[in-house]
Amino acid sequence: MKKAILGRKLGMTQVFNENGKIVPVTVVEAGPCVVVQIKTTEKDGYNAIQVGFDDIRANLVNKPKAGHFNKAGVPLKRVLKELRLEDCSSYEIGQEFKADVFTAGDKIDVSGISKGKGFQGVIKRWNQHRGPMSHGSKFHRAPGSMGASSDPARTFKNKRLPGHMGNVNTTVLNLEVVRVMADKNVILIKGGVPGPNKGFIVIKNSVKS
Repeated sequence: MKKAILGRKLGMTQVFNENGKIVPVTVVEAGPCVVVQIKTTEKDGYNAIQVGFDDIRANLVNKPKAGHFNKAGVPLKRVLKELRLEDCSSYEIGQEFKADVFTAGDKIDVSGISKGKGFQGVIKRWNQHRGPMSHGSKFHRAPGSMGASSDPARTFKNKRLPGHMGNVNTTVLNLEVVRVMADKNVILIKGGVPGPNKGFIVIKNSVKS
């Protein structure tokens, strides 16, 4: 069954597995999430549930969004996200679900906004090689040739150039749930996940498992 939950990245640590080996894990505060709206094929053209995560003060929510929460009869939430699940009919508005939707050993995909790196050159952004660093080369960290001069007299699309790096939605596939602490709404995920500490992430079943 397809399942998903919203969470917040708290940081990384390490734990021992049953064989006594150290496993690096990311600590994620997963849920509790509350169903705010249910999308149906008849009304919206597709099936999905809209869920909210992380309580927020009323003065930080504008009137349209506050009205949306009041209509559903749920507390104000900082994050709203749609989750497309196989069976949305089993959910009701106001229903709450927590970290125990996942169990240890589950394979998951984790999506989040990656750390922003600002404007970067081709060496950092695309892992290209630099030129000779001797005084006479005059070519050190430049992107290199742009193409022929007279024909085609332009730079082709997708040329790897300097530019904005990071701060995009990124998904890491096929991670593993190491431990679920349902009483604390915490999930330990093997390895790293996208984004900075306190960044919001979406955890779903792995599409490749």
